[in-house]
Amino acid sequence: MKLFQKLLLAPAALGLMAPVAASAADLNVAGIRQYTTSEEQVTSITQFSDVKPTDWAYQALSNLIERYGCVAGYPNSTYKGGQAMTRYEAAALLNACLDRVTEVTDEVKRLVKEFEKELAVLKGRVDSLEAKVGELEATQFSTTTKLKGIATFVLGGNSFTGNGGIPRGQDLNRAEAFNSSLGATTFNYDLRLNLDTSFTGKDLLRTTLRAGNFAASAYGTGLTFLEPAFESVVDGGSTAPNVVSINRLFYNFPVGDELSVTAGGVVRVDDPGMLGIWPSVYPADTVLDFFTYAGAPGAYNLAVLGGGAGFVYSPKWAKGLTISQNYVAVGSNNADPDAGGIMTTGTPAGAVTQIAYVGDKTPLIGGSYALAAAYTYLQGGQTGDAPCASGTPDACTFGNNVVSTNSIALSGYWKPEKSGFIPSISWGIGNTSSGDSQNGGNDVIASWYTGLQWDDAFIKGNAAGMAVGQAPYVSKDWGAQYQNDSNWMWEWWYKFQVTDNISVTPAVYYISRYAGESSAEFGNGSGTNVNVFGGLLKTTFKF
Repeated sequence: MKLFQKLLLAPAALGLMAPVAASAADLNVAGIRQYTTSEEQVTSITQFSDVKPTDWAYQALSNLIERYGCVAGYPNSTYKGGQAMTRYEAAALLNACLDRVTEVTDEVKRLVKEFEKELAVLKGRVDSLEAKVGELEATQFSTTTKLKGIATFVLGGNSFTGNGGIPRGQDLNRAEAFNSSLGATTFNYDLRLNLDTSFTGKDLLRTTLRAGNFAASAYGTGLTFLEPAFESVVDGGSTAPNVVSINRLFYNFPVGDELSVTAGGVVRVDDPGMLGIWPSVYPADTVLDFFTYAGAPGAYNLAVLGGGAGFVYSPKWAKGLTISQNYVAVGSNNADPDAGGIMTTGTPAGAVTQIAYVGDKTPLIGGSYALAAAYTYLQGGQTGDAPCASGTPDACTFGNNVVSTNSIALSGYWKPEKSGFIPSISWGIGNTSSGDSQNGGNDVIASWYTGLQWDDAFIKGNAAGMAVGQAPYVSKDWGAQYQNDSNWMWEWWYKFQVTDNISVTPAVYYISRYAGESSAEFGNGSGTNVNVFGGLLKTTFKF
């Protein structure tokens, strides 16, 4: 007998065992017969005139009537729930209920016999599933770790044009020299494997393994700001081709409801818990490297990769507001205070302070939006080359000649409520000045960009986008000729979402005055002017 059936019959059984107040002489046998006769069986509790929904046993009595039909009343349509029960009455009620349970049991037996083959098949399947689950539990990688991977294939090349002069000691002008040495089409790959581990459900330990072979490609041969965002060398991947290395290793965890903290041996400014928001919805897997920095490579310096920590404060009293601070030392594993360490004067390092706000609905026009202001202090070494990751040659020279830089950025985005003709808009401006320069200080580098993206472009799931801007260029001092060392960048792309896990993105891009007007790098201010037109086909696999 099932447990719930036993529970239903327990009160009656207890009544049988309890002492009785009435003797056999006091028993009205005729009344019991009337009480238990089938003619008085009821099918609904509403047939009892003296039972009300407010009675404490109303639901229990209703269940006995509707499920088992083993409750009868008195001839006058009453139940007399408050009247004492004799042992004989209890026996009669219990017998009636047992008869119904026996009927139910017989029905179940008939059903079991009728579907005996089907039940045997189901049992076999359940046994097989249990065996497979047991095997999976015994051989699984981890109960707390998930593997997420991104593999990218890139087929593309560049074409150089312009009226650049002929550097001393060479027979070709600069554009011809570039086409001669860097004009081939290349096929490259980038692979990232994220091992995400959570111990509490709210924390994150991330280990990223990465490999690629872009070093000698059309995007990794010293043309630093032509390199796409997936370029392994620039983005902290292996400097040698086809070598798997640790690209990220950090731990993020909450402290209370308002604070998120991150610390790690290999961490970057845009990792979880380091910044309140990334102030752009323009895709991170864009084409040109410059457009991944929210318009300000000096402030959002993705070249600073090493040991560090950060926090994000999200106060409950101001929904959407975040205040974040982080610090990363590129030489954190070096014990020489003149070249490494934590918080030393010699270590290449960066510290970013950001105040950001995300709104659910933009006033008047609707849609979501965000606005972020950032200040970044970069100290020495390779961090001084921050603008070089996406800048003109003279901007790179600026980076090599400074001990420290101060950068500010103002970036944001607006995203419409529904995909359609109106795109999302991301924008940003940046300004970097030298804190201590070999050229006397007060040198300034500027940059800006605007990115547009159309979700569900032409076909649901696909996307299209374009971006335009000026990569970091010298905008003040260094002589008038350096102020002309600027260029314009454009990119256009369309992403075909082939499946949920595979996308194909053809893209084209154009850069005017790649080498600037004066370019101390190419010809001692000889007016070098090289333009770049390129295209690529990117295939991304997510698993």
